[in-house]
Amino acid sequence: MEATVTTANSEEKTWGGGNEPMGASYGKLMMWFFIVSDALTFSGFLAAYGFSRFKFIETWPLADEVFTHFPFMHGVSAPMYYVALMTFILIFSSVTMVLAVDAGHQMKKDKVVLYMFLTIIGGLIFVGSQAWEWKNFIKGEYGAVETSGGSLLQFVDKDGKRVALAEFATTLPEEREQLTRNKAKWFMDEPSLPSYSVAEVQAGFKAHPELLIRTEVITAAKQKTVLTRAESESRLSQAQYVVEGANLVRNEYGSKLFADFFFFITGFHGFHVFSGVIINIIIFFNVLIGTYEKRKSYEMVEKVGLYWHFVDLVWVFVFTVFYLV
Repeated sequence: MEATVTTANSEEKTWGGGNEPMGASYGKLMMWFFIVSDALTFSGFLAAYGFSRFKFIETWPLADEVFTHFPFMHGVSAPMYYVALMTFILIFSSVTMVLAVDAGHQMKKDKVVLYMFLTIIGGLIFVGSQAWEWKNFIKGEYGAVETSGGSLLQFVDKDGKRVALAEFATTLPEEREQLTRNKAKWFMDEPSLPSYSVAEVQAGFKAHPELLIRTEVITAAKQKTVLTRAESESRLSQAQYVVEGANLVRNEYGSKLFADFFFFITGFHGFHVFSGVIINIIIFFNVLIGTYEKRKSYEMVEKVGLYWHFVDLVWVFVFTVFYLV
């Protein structure tokens, strides 16, 4: 039962149409409620990321060294270029959504169809780009080793340039077998074996005296700490795991928490963008068959536009904290 509002001259339902709060329809106001609640959720995630980053700031990965890939440019270091392109595409899709909403206000169906289509294409490109970025992040490029104390060791030449494990690790006549549950106790297993064992990395490093090790500790000059040859050999003797790429357990780029937050926050945002694309497709087909033309209102386009602008705005903050700061 709807409540009523009684005045001296009239009696109206609380949402009778003539007394809409701030001139917003019920649907738009509910969308704003959802956006505010979702904004608080993202705020909590980003705040947790910020606290963790500054607590472990000395070992936090440098974004310029992590996000260096660009499609069809294998081996070319292009730090942040593709991330910037992704951001531009998503922001441009927000522009096309604004144009679609404006065309809806003018009851121009053909323009709504065009701009909604461009918005959907932009969203699909962004989601596909995120998946490609995840693939490279998980796969890794250089590899590293982790010591028994949990420290991460990366390999560089005398000029400080990263060197991949494949460039120096040797192949030893040793048999390696992955531990699985059918070969041990039920609680014992391990992920797929890395390309090289610790012994192979140590033997390869010994055979290449020009190589050095750098730790994950960042100096005041925002550079990773490079050890001397003697220090490198000493630290490498403590190696326990070979790390290739990143997952929820280990991370070749630096602090494990960075990978955890990256997967969770960018994945959560990517889910929002994907959901927005699906909703946009539904609205797009409704526009095509003339549903909103018959209603004499394109308010549904405006409501989904509010959601789309929200996910674009959230990405600006995610982009800032993960890639720029």
